[in-house]
Amino acid sequence: MTENLRIGIPSKGRLAELSTQLLKEAGLRFRRQDRSLFARVKEMPIDITFLRTDDIPILCAEGAIDLGITGGDLVAESGVELATRLSLGVGNCRLAVCVPETGEIEQPVDLAGKRIATSFPHVTQEYLAQFGAKAHTVELTGSVEVMIALGVADAIVDLVETGSTLAANRLRILDEIGSYETVLVQNPATRHTALADRIVRRVEGVVIARAYSLLEYNVLAEKLAEAEKITPGFNSPTVNRLEDEKWRSVRVMVKRSKVIEIMEQLETLGATAILETSIANCRL
Repeated sequence: MTENLRIGIPSKGRLAELSTQLLKEAGLRFRRQDRSLFARVKEMPIDITFLRTDDIPILCAEGAIDLGITGGDLVAESGVELATRLSLGVGNCRLAVCVPETGEIEQPVDLAGKRIATSFPHVTQEYLAQFGAKAHTVELTGSVEVMIALGVADAIVDLVETGSTLAANRLRILDEIGSYETVLVQNPATRHTALADRIVRRVEGVVIARAYSLLEYNVLAEKLAEAEKITPGFNSPTVNRLEDEKWRSVRVMVKRSKVIEIMEQLETLGATAILETSIANCRL
């Protein structure tokens, strides 16, 4: 067994690509040879292990890996004790109870005695227990939307996004169980706590950077206070005098999702030379 810290990431699919890119942007240089299950990080005592996404929570809890990147929904379903170190801002999804558009099921307690098809039996049973409802869960690993039409179930518990699939199968959301996203989890008993903290901090820098942009603009000194209300920054904006004493140059981090709206507000205020720059990494 290696003495290196082990990080488990998905072996294939979109989450595998996102995880690999995230770790590399965090400064972990590694290369997967063909379809190997392991890769050694250059210049750091770390091994990357490529695993099934739904196995990562259990393997992390069992100590086979120290850190893992997986879906928060899979962590909840596993029922194991893990420390969620960081939410990664990707893979957002909702887990919901869905029932036929027309029928007798109007509230969660009506699920008592019904058949529920799902890939999340543990979470489903915990949810039903809140209402004192006992139901028969039909555990499946594939698509469950058609199970009501096939007569296999009276309701389903599944991940939903836009709701178009539900509409196509004439289903509606009865209740939402929870919202999840991709997370970085840690085995609480890892021997590599200092190195794990270092990696978490690196990844956090990338995650924050992806959520923010650097905005620069010029504004009249007399309107600086109004501009700072629009772009307050974390502690305060960076403000410099221009050669023309009437003007100030401002540099500040803003939420990337609000950049366009903020640029419009600054333009209305009279700001000029408004520039957005992407941030690759940061520490806050």
